[in-house]
Amino acid sequence: MSSTKHVAVIGGGILGVSTAVHLLRGGASVTLLTEQGLASEATGRSLSWLNSAGERSTPYHQLRVAGVDRYRTLFASDPTREWLQFGGGLMWNAAGHKEATEARHAYEESIGYDSKLLAPEDIAKVTPGIDSGAVPENAIFNPGEGWVSLPDLVNFLMEEFHALGGRLVLNAGKVSVTVDGGKATGVETSGGATYAADAVLVACGAATPGVVKPLGVEIPNGSPVSMLVVTKPVEHRVTAVMNTPRAAVRPNPGRTFALDHDWYEEHITEHPDGSFTIPDDIVQELADESSKLIDGNPELKPASWKIGYKPIPGDGEPVFGELGQVPGCFVAFTHSGATLGLIAGELLSGEILTGRKHPMLATFRPGRFS
Repeated sequence: MSSTKHVAVIGGGILGVSTAVHLLRGGASVTLLTEQGLASEATGRSLSWLNSAGERSTPYHQLRVAGVDRYRTLFASDPTREWLQFGGGLMWNAAGHKEATEARHAYEESIGYDSKLLAPEDIAKVTPGIDSGAVPENAIFNPGEGWVSLPDLVNFLMEEFHALGGRLVLNAGKVSVTVDGGKATGVETSGGATYAADAVLVACGAATPGVVKPLGVEIPNGSPVSMLVVTKPVEHRVTAVMNTPRAAVRPNPGRTFALDHDWYEEHITEHPDGSFTIPDDIVQELADESSKLIDGNPELKPASWKIGYKPIPGDGEPVFGELGQVPGCFVAFTHSGATLGLIAGELLSGEILTGRKHPMLATFRPGRFS
């Protein structure tokens, strides 16, 4: 009789793929099901800034720091990967908020998070390619931060997934969890195909609360609509992720930039079929705001943009672990999917395989909403 644990993972984003690969490394047999393609939802439109900057709960900070650590290990194995780089993070506030920036820096220093408070004229000494004239008063540089292109990371992990014998079911449509005797027994696709499993992980981004609701589980959903723009290639020297009052900008493979923010959310229209649109001039306005941050102010031309829900639990904190009401069913639902992608997969797979709860996930259990 086989003792191999069979696990069904719902969701082809970074949390689902990372957990699937860690499960395979641990000896499980894994079926990974995606509604459409891999990285087709939030993972495909994430700024994916690797950080634990600013102020948050201590357990969340500790988990994020561990998350960045796992990326550093991956980076060290091949620093030439264009899709994973550590060039630091640079942030500043709008004019008149100098004290807020100073307070953030003081807090970061107090918890040992590497943080440099800079006058505009000092920025070029620590990171290249920035137009310091865009900084009104002061800025914070966090040298230990980085960025990842999540679709590239998913492709990288999927090579190992296939090498270890994982089973991939693409375009499965809406997938539900099957239950018998109060326990999760597998999954069923919208087309009626069923896959038996000893455990199920629901890692569907903003759709996660909807998948577990029929099981009698309520997880508050605070997910807003957001957009990620990728520019056409442009010559630049930027290595840091920038978070500023009117644009968030990071380098992206192929000499492009990835652009994000939230001021344009009111201009996004959601249609009855679930698609989204935004006026082209708003997309160009974000590109123009981003250009102001870059030395030489190069013309940035949007090449593509994707719009959808950004996963954020109702209380802002991650939701990780087994559902108390449905043993054998686990969830992974968090805002910081990029930063936590590798560490969450590692810790969740350990819980699924051994039944032992990891202490770093103690405050993030779905049962807190019961």
